[in-house]
Amino acid sequence: MPRHGHARTELHVAEASTVQRIPLEQIRVLNPRVRNRQVFARLVENIAALGLKRPITVTPTARGSEAAFEIICGQGRFEAFQALGEKSIPCIVVSANEADRFLISLVENLARRKHSNKDLLSSIQVLSERGYSPREIAEKTSLDVAYINGILMLLRQGEERLIAAVEKGWLPIKVATEIARANDSEVQQAMVEAYETGVLKGDQLIRIRRLIDRRKAMGKRYGQQHHSERMTTPQKLLNAYQAEVRRQRVMIKKADINEQRLLIMVTALRQLLADDYFCTLLRTEDIQDMPKPLADRIHGEMS
Repeated sequence: MPRHGHARTELHVAEASTVQRIPLEQIRVLNPRVRNRQVFARLVENIAALGLKRPITVTPTARGSEAAFEIICGQGRFEAFQALGEKSIPCIVVSANEADRFLISLVENLARRKHSNKDLLSSIQVLSERGYSPREIAEKTSLDVAYINGILMLLRQGEERLIAAVEKGWLPIKVATEIARANDSEVQQAMVEAYETGVLKGDQLIRIRRLIDRRKAMGKRYGQQHHSERMTTPQKLLNAYQAEVRRQRVMIKKADINEQRLLIMVTALRQLLADDYFCTLLRTEDIQDMPKPLADRIHGEMS
């Protein structure tokens, strides 16, 4: 339910709060999660050796419930106390409606651990569906509002491949949104502009080119091709094979053309670098370097 239209509950989890020790039997886990056994075992050992470093966060339940409190954040610590045979656990008690309970859980998890990208994206989407604006989500999660706007647009369009590249850190969110909005010719133009303005470097350009090719051939979502383009007949298999042969022939032809262009460039530069006047001009203009692969090729030709 959107939060607009009702009074906002001001909750500041990071502020100093009174810690209460509450019996475990009075607390319940509303939406329990299955945990990795090894990770949970390490948590139990850590608490047994060092004690509880951070209280769990709970909220009072509605009247008539068997338990007096529900866990907002700290299920693992709560279950570790149960495994250790403890009778009570330190808690921070807050009063919050359903939307604010979700928000508190998200904020505490952001501060407490390195969350997975999938969890973060899911949380951003849920907050948007609950009526929070991109600016409000940015304020609550300490993320840039442009990043939030871009991610929400990519989520709405099902751009799983682009989102994964953004979250891995090698695809700028601005470039990802341009790719999502543009057709093939516009994508090419956007990549040229990004390269010329320095947004993309050489290696990034190659990786993005591969990503765009996979997105075009296999779809925006992972595994999408298997559902929409299954080759169930010999004719489809033959068509796919012939298309791949044509693609490889074109790739070989392009490679030959590029090799010829490179040879011309290397020959021309080799002649220019043998000219003392040209070398003096380069030093005057403070042009002291060139791409290493090209320099190695020229050096090989000259030696």
